[in-house]
Amino acid sequence: MGKVIAVANQKGGVGKTTTAVNLAASLAAAEQPTLLIDIDPQANASSGLGINSQKMTRTIYEVIVDGISPTDAALKTDLAFLEVIPSHINLVGAEIEMIDVPHRERVLTKALESMRKKYTYIIIDCPPSLGLLTLNALTAADSILIPVQCEYYALEGLGQLLNTISIVKKHLNQTLDIEGVLLTMYDSRLRLSNQVSSEVRRYFGDKVFETVITRNVRLSEAPSHGKPVLLYDALSIGTKNYIDLATEILRRDGNMTEAPANDPPVPATQGRAAFPAGPVAPPPAPASVPTTENGGVAGEPTVDAPRHDVSNDVPSAKLGQNR
Repeated sequence: MGKVIAVANQKGGVGKTTTAVNLAASLAAAEQPTLLIDIDPQANASSGLGINSQKMTRTIYEVIVDGISPTDAALKTDLAFLEVIPSHINLVGAEIEMIDVPHRERVLTKALESMRKKYTYIIIDCPPSLGLLTLNALTAADSILIPVQCEYYALEGLGQLLNTISIVKKHLNQTLDIEGVLLTMYDSRLRLSNQVSSEVRRYFGDKVFETVITRNVRLSEAPSHGKPVLLYDALSIGTKNYIDLATEILRRDGNMTEAPANDPPVPATQGRAAFPAGPVAPPPAPASVPTTENGGVAGEPTVDAPRHDVSNDVPSAKLGQNR
């Protein structure tokens, strides 16, 4: 059975969509069949994968409101193991249209029952609110991943979110767990980032991911090209951060096979030197050479070096003034 992870935080601008898209892409790069569901009416996760949701006739809106099969709405992406169910602006009115639907908070849960067997991971990008759409996502999810921006205001909304999670666990989804708290937009040069990081780790303990998402311009540029950062710039810090996050989740779930310790060394790639497999032997010590009292080599004539006037090497005052 696949694992459903909801990426949620009612505060906007904390990196929910960035995390949902790039985590799903990194899991797919690890050859884990992954489905990304964009349940945010802004449809940023859809456009971040190069999908124009305005032209789509089968989206998550039709799945929730009209009851079509999620399989019919799933689209292929540039990654072989990643599919996406796009969002649509019509989701803005979905909460009103679902008022008279019985058990309206469980609509997404029923829709995903058949999808769990097909995918190892189902990632849900939630809107920046605690409305009916987010409630559907939390009810359908096995766990919730909470991105927290390393800013002061990001901490203020956590209490309300944790209260919502507690209510969902009590009345709708008793198995809902916190997958982890992810620190985003971290800048080690800023004292505030370090203070927020310390405060979050003190409160949540081991629920905070070891991986931290640092500020990276490539992460900001990738959505404008309709690609996850993994395909936009595979060597960027943002790519490494999200691959580390995916690796951490895979290891927690036991879905990652550890490489044997005695693997042969990887051959060097173009422009890079291959690291030796074992410890490097120190270079041999140079043979001792007998010297004279003046520091010259014994048996060779001693020549006095000409003196050099260092005053000529000092920059003039005029050069210093012209800097």
